[in-house]
Amino acid sequence: MSIPKEPRALMINLMYLVLTAMLALNVSAKIINAFFSIDKGIQKSNNVIDKANVQMVATIEKGAQENAKYKPVADAAAQVSKLSKEFASYVDEVRELVAVGDAKPGDEIYYPDTDKDHPGQPHNYKNKDVTTRILVNEAKGAELAKKIDDTKAAMMKVVTDLLKTGNYGMKADEFEKTFGPQITLSTGDEWKNEGSPSWEHHNFFQMPVAATWPMFTKIKNDAKNTEATLIGYLTSLVGIQDIKVDAFQPVTSPKKSYVIEGEEFETELGIAAVSKAMLAGSSIAVNGSSVPTKDGIATYKTRASGIGPKKYSVSISVKNPATGETISAKKDFEYEVGRRSVAVAADKMNVFYIGVDNPISIAAAGVSSNQLQVSSTGAITISGTGSNRIVKATGQGDCTIKVSAPGLSQEFKFRVKRIPDPIARLGKESSGSMGNGEFKAQPGVRAELVGFDFEATCNIESFEMYRQAKRADAVSMKNSGPRFSEAKTLQAMAVPGDLFYFDEIKARCPGDAAGRKLNSMTWKIK
Repeated sequence: MSIPKEPRALMINLMYLVLTAMLALNVSAKIINAFFSIDKGIQKSNNVIDKANVQMVATIEKGAQENAKYKPVADAAAQVSKLSKEFASYVDEVRELVAVGDAKPGDEIYYPDTDKDHPGQPHNYKNKDVTTRILVNEAKGAELAKKIDDTKAAMMKVVTDLLKTGNYGMKADEFEKTFGPQITLSTGDEWKNEGSPSWEHHNFFQMPVAATWPMFTKIKNDAKNTEATLIGYLTSLVGIQDIKVDAFQPVTSPKKSYVIEGEEFETELGIAAVSKAMLAGSSIAVNGSSVPTKDGIATYKTRASGIGPKKYSVSISVKNPATGETISAKKDFEYEVGRRSVAVAADKMNVFYIGVDNPISIAAAGVSSNQLQVSSTGAITISGTGSNRIVKATGQGDCTIKVSAPGLSQEFKFRVKRIPDPIARLGKESSGSMGNGEFKAQPGVRAELVGFDFEATCNIESFEMYRQAKRADAVSMKNSGPRFSEAKTLQAMAVPGDLFYFDEIKARCPGDAAGRKLNSMTWKIK
């Protein structure tokens, strides 16, 4: 879209952009706070897993010191931990890119920890354009998706390569079949099932920065849980049975930390970093009700209802096979329930114009574009599918666009106007003085749309031209069409000192039922 030169049109465009930005940033403060609350909860779980993983690696290293045959196992555990730490550092770098966003050198990126309303939060926590630009348009999200799958494959390969070198009681292919489904570090197929074009589009397109915070931490959580699963198996290879259970917490891995009202909230629940022998005597309960558990993993589902943060309490019990001691722990988790919202924006101006294609963009948070149903009232019709559509208007006045989807119905009002009057011109100007030869060389009168951002052409239908020679009466002649035809005789008579006056200039623009009268022109021949 070209930038309008007319001050009024430029002002309208700027006002429209500000309005669009305000709509995009209209995110509830409670929802923003819930995102950071969820992030802190997952971070606490990550810290617990890290401590347990360090303890298990130390246990394996101790077994290798006592028996040299376990050194390859200790080396494999160290390599798995290294891959996990490198991946966590990479995710932190990506998150920092999003936090910095469009900040300039010297800008403060985070609120200080002493800020009572936003301690430690990024200044751009409501910004949706930064996440879309960096993670979707600039392909950083695609790079992250590849890093997730590559890291998972590399961590699994460390263990399968070890199993291929000796007799550890399980073959590499058996290990992949047994432990592969337990690995949570994966991009999965959910985004394909929901019709998204890519994993990064599904997770980050038009998401505020605050919403990505628990996503990044959850990805790190998946890597640490994967590390715990693999190191737990490696621990079993060195015959360690008296693992001391002195620090563990329940962990949760939700498919979504932000769900729409009416959708189903689903999360996987687990016990951080324990051995398989301990899992045999474990149990998990949510809000006091027991949840079926397999290999320490349980799935909790509940229908989302009511807007705002929702809490659920997870209780776990673990029996130490070495001591027979049963230890219990309890922790509360949160997720956020929102309501679908939608915005319709006119891509050119804040009105629709008769006779031209008016492109619009329709997007609804949490709704696939193929689920949107769009209808209208007033003198307009809408064509196209998906997010980008075309509005054609036939009459002036008000009109309404209605957007519907499962759990959503919203109306938007627009105005319909005719194309503004063009300016009649001879050459590059609409009045003034012109040399005798230049005047006679003009092919005719033209109509020019000034400051109009659409592709549209207005055509001259007719005009009347007057010639006023010195010390003579004025002579007029009507002309049909834009080119000099009937009036060409008067044009040829032009001499210096003559005045030519153009009146009753009529032009027809797209959508006009009849020609409209334009400005008059006066030219002095020099």
